[in-house]
Formats: sequence, structure tokens, C-alpha cells
Amino acid sequence: MPTIDKTTADAADVNRDVRHTDALLKTGALQRAIFNSANFSSIATDAKGVIQIFNVGAERMLGYDAANVVNTITPADISDPQELIARAEALSTECGTVITPGFEALVFKAARGIEDIYELTYIRKDGSRFPAVVSVTALRDGHGAIIGYLLIGTDNTARKHVDTERKRLDQVLQEKNVELERANLAKSDFLSSMSHELRSPLNAILGFAQLLAIDAATITPAQKASIDQILHAGWYLLELINGILDLAQIESGKLSLSLEQVSLPEVMVECQAMIEPQCQTRGISMSFCRFDLPCFVHADRTRLKQVIINLLSNALKYNRAGGSVIVECTTNIPERVRISVGDTGAGLPPDKLARLFEPFNRLGQETGTEEGNGIGLVVSRRLVELMGGAIGVESTVGEGSVFWIELNAAVAPYVDVKESRSTAARQPQMLPAARLRTLLYVEDNPANLTLVEQLVARCSDMRLLSARNGTLGIQIARDSLPDVILMDINLPGLSGLDALRILRDDPVTAHIPVVALSANAMPHDIKRGLEAGFFRYLTKPINVHEFMDTLNVALEFADRGARPCQ
Repeated sequence: MPTIDKTTADAADVNRDVRHTDALLKTGALQRAIFNSANFSSIATDAKGVIQIFNVGAERMLGYDAANVVNTITPADISDPQELIARAEALSTECGTVITPGFEALVFKAARGIEDIYELTYIRKDGSRFPAVVSVTALRDGHGAIIGYLLIGTDNTARKHVDTERKRLDQVLQEKNVELERANLAKSDFLSSMSHELRSPLNAILGFAQLLAIDAATITPAQKASIDQILHAGWYLLELINGILDLAQIESGKLSLSLEQVSLPEVMVECQAMIEPQCQTRGISMSFCRFDLPCFVHADRTRLKQVIINLLSNALKYNRAGGSVIVECTTNIPERVRISVGDTGAGLPPDKLARLFEPFNRLGQETGTEEGNGIGLVVSRRLVELMGGAIGVESTVGEGSVFWIELNAAVAPYVDVKESRSTAARQPQMLPAARLRTLLYVEDNPANLTLVEQLVARCSDMRLLSARNGTLGIQIARDSLPDVILMDINLPGLSGLDALRILRDDPVTAHIPVVALSANAMPHDIKRGLEAGFFRYLTKPINVHEFMDTLNVALEFADRGARPCQ
């Protein structure tokens, strides 16, 4: 058989297609297919706009018989007149020429060779309306002169319905988002208010209980036991308040973290010191990992300690008598560091493991002897994830559980040794306390004022002045020039923040360190206070030792500062 060249075969195929197309055009098959289509309206006009062709699709969409419109009306007669006026005005503005709001407005661009597809409303024979998308093309003769126009339209009702429904859903979604934002704001305000209202009475309960505990030599063993119970219950209640506030802050996306290179050995030493007293009380041995080399992770130092302490506390609470807790650190994971806390408790079956990180779910421990609210692990998980890490657990019934967290490894922060030495050398020497110090406390709550009065009364070199509102506090500060000022935030009339600004703007009092002592303990409250210029920000209920340490630091700062002549 003879071989047929591929190029020759392709040319034959092309010639055959051309012949078929010519045949279609000559027989009118293609023209009939277009103008008999019921899927779109095809309206052809003469140069003046009078309809010459009105296809089956146009009849179906508009309800007219072709015989009633051909040589009788223009497409403008079946279009919304107001839309024609608006289109004419828009085109007139665009081209700077006055355009008649009729057929001229429909074909203005097409007549100038500009592709034109627009939306308009067609009016049916029965007066009903429907949206249409129309494409307009100018028809020209062999010399380029316009002999008519072709308007091809499609019913846009379905798409309009979809667009309308989408807009409606978008509006509903927007309204729901606004409602949700308002609900979150209301919840945040409520939690902030409740935190303040709960912390204020707790400040008196825990503050006076701490004072009684300090005077252990003057109380009976039974009284000491009662005081210990008050302190235990009070600090536990504060822990619950803090946990709920943390969870609310995380869920609302308002919890801010300060991520930095954190020395893991330092954090572990601090956590060990905090948890060892509980180990001794419960008779549980604890083994902490040792670090032969520096190890840093990318984390928020305070929140990392919070997570580790939570895991350690759980390992103690749910351990067996005489059990053990083993803390290990693994650095062989690429660019990650894993911290594991293992216990010898009862362990958890798979069904409970699956629900372990659900809020307020204590997995059947509600009636047990151990305290808890079921949100510690939830908060820990969210905190670890916010720090770019992961948390998990492995457990075997009867053998115990291992909780672990993984964090991104970090390089050691750069420290300029020369700068550190020169800065240290410039630090002034601390002056011995050789005179009577004056402390001004601006507070409107009598119980809180009495608590601080009793604390200060234990210091022979200190005297306390007090003011029940910010205005009086500013006046006393100017008259007495105290060494340190303690300032509540929620004061009647002038707030503590406003009083601080006035003190800072006055050259007479600008040098005095002002310590905030407030029940406004939300993270944004603390940040706002420190940014406003408070020397330190203490939250109620106060920890007596923390309070006295802060007071000593403020007094040392006052001794180093330049004081005006008195």
C-alpha cells in the first residue's frame, strides 16, 4: 500500500471542514440554528433600529410574536425607559456628547466599534419584567457601512436571584458578626467587671489571712489550721478566676504574648522550686532533667511557666501515694524541643483521652477529692499553640500518663558583655535606710486601706498617709512629697490613671514612683497601666511578700532619684 504523508492528510481534513462550513452557510443551516434557538433572544434591526428579525428565543422570553414586532418597534420599546435615561446620561457624561435616551443609547458604543455588553430590564408583552444581559454588535456591508444591529440577550433572572441571595446572606453574616462582636465585647466587659468585683473582697480575705499567718507565734495550732484553710481556699478561688479569664481572653483572640528566646534550664529551675513543696507534702518523688548545654526555646516566659506548672500540678494531683513524677527534655527533634512530664497515676483509657482537652470536663473526677475546674489543660493547649508549639499525651491504664509539649528551638540571645559591665559600673550604690519613709495610699475601699495600714505598721521606718479619692491624693502628694505612692485605679471622680498623668506633668511630683494596686487584673489593664507610667502594677488580692518586695524596690528607686528641696 502507498504511504500517505501526514501533512497531506491534515490539509485534506482542513479542506473538508471548509467545504462543510460553506455548505452550512449556503443552505442556511447555521443561520436557522442561531435564530431558532430558544436559549437566547436574537433581535436584528435595520440601521434606524427597527426590528427586522425576532427569533424563537425572543418570542419565548418576551411573549411577543415576531409578526407583531418586525418592522414595527425598536428594542428600546421593550426596555425599561428609566434605565435608558440613566444609560444615556452616563454615556453623555463619558463622551461629552448629548445622547438621546432611546435606541441610540443602546447601540452608541457598538456603532463606534466598541464591544458592548450591558445589563438592562426587558418588559414582556404582559407588562412583567426580567433582567437580561445583552451583547450588541453593529452589522456592516462590504464597504463598512452600518446596515443594522444584532442584539443577543440572555435571561439573567437566575443569576440575579443568586446575587440577591448572596447579598442577603452576606448581610445576615455581617449582622451576625456584629452581634458576635457585641457579645464578645459584652462578655469581655462582664469578665473584667466580675474579675474586679471578685478580687476586691478576696484582697481583704487573703490579705488579713496572710497577716494572721505571719503572726503564727501568737495564735493557737487550731487557729493556724483555720488560717491555712482560708488561705488555701482563697488562693484556689483566685486560681479559678484567673483560669476562666485566661480562657475567655484566648477565645476572644485578645490574649497577647511576648515571644522571645527563653532559657529552658532557668525556667525549669524556677518551676522546680515552685512545685517541690507540694511534692514533699504529698510524699511524691520528682526527678527533673539536667541540661549539659544551654537550651533556648521561642516562647512567652510567663506563659511557658504557667503551662509547665499546670502539667506538674496535674501529675501530682492524679498520682498514686508514694508515686513519682519524671520531667524530661528532648532536643533531638529537628528545630524543636520537647518537654515531657510523666506520672505513675492510674492512667486514662482511649475514650477519656479523646475528651481530655474539652473545657470544664474533668472526666469523672468531679466527685473526687482533688480540686479542679477542667480548664487548665484547655488553657495550656491554647497557650502552647499560640507560641507555635504542640501539646499531647500518652497514657496507659494502670501505669500512668506522659504529657508533653513541643516548642520551636531558639538561639541564645546576644548579650554585649562590655555594655553590661559598663552599665553595672554606672549603677549608683544603694543608700541605707536612715530616715523615716513616707508612703501615700490613694484608696477608697476601707478594708484595703486597713490591710495596707497594718502592713506598713510593721515597718518602724515608714509612715502611711491616705486619701480616699484622686483629687485629695494629688493635693497630699504635692504638700507632703511622699517617697512612694500606691494608687488604686477605680477611684470615685478622678481615676487613678488620670491622677497619675497629673502627678507626672507636675515638676514637683514627677519624680515620685507610683505603684498601681488594683483589682483591674486583665492583661490589657496591666499593659495600659504600665504604658501610662506606673512604676509597677500590682493586682489584688495582694501577695504580702510580693507587695513588700515591690515597696522596697520603689523606695530604693526613690533614694537614687533626685529630690526637690523641701
